[in-house]
Amino acid sequence: MAVELPPKNRHGDPSTPGGLGYFYIRILGPAAPLLLLRSDRLYSLSFSRRRGHRLRLLASPARRYRRRRHRDLLISTSGCALSLSHCFSTLRVNGLPLHVGSGGPVDLAVGDEVSLLLLGVRYGFVAEKFVSCERGEEVAGSCEEVIVLRAESLRKRLRAISESQDPVSFLRDSYCAHAGVKKVREEGGFLCQDSPINPVPEKNFRQEESDLDQGRLEHQNDFAKESAVSKKEDTVEMPQRSQAYTNDNMEHNKGCSDGNVEQHQTEGCYSDGSTFFLNRLSGIRPEMRTEQESGVTLPELLHPIGSLLRVFIATFTSDVSWFLEYCKIPQILPVTIACHNKDRCWSASRESRIASPFENYPNLLLVYPRFPEEIAFGKDRKKQGVACHHPKLIVLQREDSMRVIISSANLVPRQWHLITNTVWWQDFPRRTSLDYSALFSAVEEPKSDFAAQLVSFIGSLINEVPSQAYWINEIAKYDFEGAGGYLVASVPGLYMPSPCYLESNYCLSENRILHTKSARKMFLGSVQTSVVGLSHRFHMPSDAGSQLKSLSVFLGKCHENMHGTAEVILKRNTNIPADANAVSVLVADLDKFSEEDSVHLGFLPREVAKWVSPLSDMGFFEFSGFIYPREALEAAFGVTNTKVQLLLYVSKGPEFSRMSGLIRDEHLPSLCSLVASLKKSLGLWRLEEVLSRFKWPETLETDFMYSASSIGTSINSQFIAHFASATGKRANPDFDSEESDPEWGCWTARHELKKPSISLLFPTIERVKSSACGIQLSRFLLSLREKTWQRLKSTGILHDAVPHPHDRIGHPMHVKVVQRRFRSRKGGHSFGWTYCGSHNFSPAAWGQPLRPPPKANTTDATRAAPSGPRLHICNYELGIILIAPPPGVSKKGNGRVHRIDGISLPFVTPAPRYKHNDRPATPLAMREAMIEACIPQSIDLSEETDEDIADEDDELVVELSDCSPEEKEEEKIYAETLWGQVDSSQSQGKDT
Repeated sequence: MAVELPPKNRHGDPSTPGGLGYFYIRILGPAAPLLLLRSDRLYSLSFSRRRGHRLRLLASPARRYRRRRHRDLLISTSGCALSLSHCFSTLRVNGLPLHVGSGGPVDLAVGDEVSLLLLGVRYGFVAEKFVSCERGEEVAGSCEEVIVLRAESLRKRLRAISESQDPVSFLRDSYCAHAGVKKVREEGGFLCQDSPINPVPEKNFRQEESDLDQGRLEHQNDFAKESAVSKKEDTVEMPQRSQAYTNDNMEHNKGCSDGNVEQHQTEGCYSDGSTFFLNRLSGIRPEMRTEQESGVTLPELLHPIGSLLRVFIATFTSDVSWFLEYCKIPQILPVTIACHNKDRCWSASRESRIASPFENYPNLLLVYPRFPEEIAFGKDRKKQGVACHHPKLIVLQREDSMRVIISSANLVPRQWHLITNTVWWQDFPRRTSLDYSALFSAVEEPKSDFAAQLVSFIGSLINEVPSQAYWINEIAKYDFEGAGGYLVASVPGLYMPSPCYLESNYCLSENRILHTKSARKMFLGSVQTSVVGLSHRFHMPSDAGSQLKSLSVFLGKCHENMHGTAEVILKRNTNIPADANAVSVLVADLDKFSEEDSVHLGFLPREVAKWVSPLSDMGFFEFSGFIYPREALEAAFGVTNTKVQLLLYVSKGPEFSRMSGLIRDEHLPSLCSLVASLKKSLGLWRLEEVLSRFKWPETLETDFMYSASSIGTSINSQFIAHFASATGKRANPDFDSEESDPEWGCWTARHELKKPSISLLFPTIERVKSSACGIQLSRFLLSLREKTWQRLKSTGILHDAVPHPHDRIGHPMHVKVVQRRFRSRKGGHSFGWTYCGSHNFSPAAWGQPLRPPPKANTTDATRAAPSGPRLHICNYELGIILIAPPPGVSKKGNGRVHRIDGISLPFVTPAPRYKHNDRPATPLAMREAMIEACIPQSIDLSEETDEDIADEDDELVVELSDCSPEEKEEEKIYAETLWGQVDSSQSQGKDT
């Protein structure tokens, strides 16, 4: 059992004798090596931008200043006291600056953090604990711990010998170093000046992870360096290393083993996609791990690096420099990283959507996906809500396979080394030839829609970066039909349910208006867009009155279908200089159509026409259009200034089957825009789409739990009921009822208030306080607002999140795991489904179902538009659903049936319900705990915060009327330019 230092010893004499023991100090930085100091020694800790941390054992206290360099910190240990002598103006203890003065000693206690800013680089360490081993005063269990640590040190040393290229020289050098200790100490010199740490090997003096050679310690601490040359506006400000240094350092560290074994791991890993795994934590000793519980590391997932063709990563926060160094990424490897930036992601400028801050990595590109204005709360552009780019996706392309990794960990070291996260991955084989049809498959089809979901999500991230569109083509080269799960994505936007297939009569053609009957088997999907230019056409010209009259006549004759829409005619305008891709929207009597006897309603938006036209011209796809007649008429008369909706129906073109041989690089951006724009079920609707394929018997349910690191501020019984209903939860156990009402048996807020449907797992404040990593690591990791807790307190829905397996207790969890489990009637194995990924339990992540405005406030415009349900999603998210179907039901797709018992959850089940006095680790509770423990709150870890948290008062109710998009100024200018050139060309045609 470890004995901690006294919490208060700030003014005592550091030389006071005390019990013999060892201090644990943890060097600051992503790799965070652990060093051990004997309690009756004097050490000098130096810092070097080139060589990192170097720890020397001084020979005599009497000479402690004589041989000390100006940049060294002097650490003296005596008894249970750890003292620090300083002479730096930038030195801070627990974030607070110290008075330099004479540089006198400062006593440190367990938990104290010492940091120093030197040459623009932050160095330092944390005093973790003190272990007493003094004879006659030792505490039960402490010497046992010493034996374990000695054994671990010996094991590490034996491994270093076996991995050495010259073991004999290694042993000889080690012996000489040890043999010369006594002589060096007597002469008052330094011990092992060329090595960072090699304390005296006397009896009871052990060396654990501090037994590192200089190269390895430098390698560990280079991760903590910050860049002075990175671009100021980038979210990632990391060092750029010279090629010579990087190559030398890699060569020097080949085969080395230190306290962070994972860093030098050379073995790969395998998964069939039927379950998920956990990341390997650096704080858990290897001998304590079992094969199933050891976890996986990032280098293992990327192994072998040499065979990678390209890498795509989506993350929220990122430490790109650490990733490049830790995973030994080659400098020429193409790497695309989509990440969050609160300014760039909301910028209207496309130039701000990318950055290339690493000169030594010319093929590495940072992408900042855009948030559409439609997701802002209300029409006020400043009310952006809680939107963030939050997925954790890695795609690794090799010649023979493509690996897809979905995690809950961001691309930062702390979340891969210190915090429990889930990791799912699967390898997919290469096809013999490209298959573009797989990119457009639907969930109801026999084959898996994994490829379609993956390409759609990646397309939404890179849609505005044409240079990255090749990813769409690369994904088409691999076979995803054997996927072990179903992808669930969230993409920011305001969505209506995807309309079912509607037969069309006219489709877009390059040369003429093409009359054709579209076949259902050719239908690929629909795109929600708009018609621009109505305000100019029907309000400005002198003949606006006659045009309005003609429009009224044609729209009155339109044959509206079951969805209330009517077909319009799309026409290519190849003779308009302002835009060679322009597409006109015409309204006419389709029964006896002639182009002269039609009304020009407007145009497709520029951003849509630029990909619709080339794909249509090449014959790859056919496009037909539908509008809401009344909505168009009211916009033309000026009743409303909102956009006129247009639904583009997409079908296979005559050259679709030959597309792999005809497509060129210049067509890939258009293809990317198409797959990103095709309507997909997202968030809650995607959850329902996947899980509704199976019947989940309510009476056999045993567990329904959700563990998340963040619970949304606007969580209430209504949203919880929406989520439960989307997963198949029903109020009426008679699931096979013939009741015709589609709402029959649906789980509602009334049912939720009466009997909570789900158990929310979130750690209590006591669990966080007892964490081995302390409160500060969880402070910016967990999010549950006090107001939300007070609202949920009486429901009994919250349960404590106890990590599993046992060796992970004390380490924070950052998992987002949902599982609903059922038991078989015949007493066989359990069945159900499990989700893991990036979705926290919030409307921002899953989507907020919107209600129509009250009838009293309903305008003619809102009645003209469809009044069905809509889903308001704020975040980019991605996860995977693993299904173990009910007995007798074969899992469609790859034919494999998973067992839910084979999935090991990262938390204890059943989760203990909150007791009467339990309180969740809300920000308020953690602040109060830090004040109580006298922990300064000035340390800012917000750059690693995984959640974009809204203010407690920022809980706006969004209604459909708040989300009606209006025509933008640039769209008006574009339409006016086209109108002028169309009218001019028509006049010239009449003259000739």
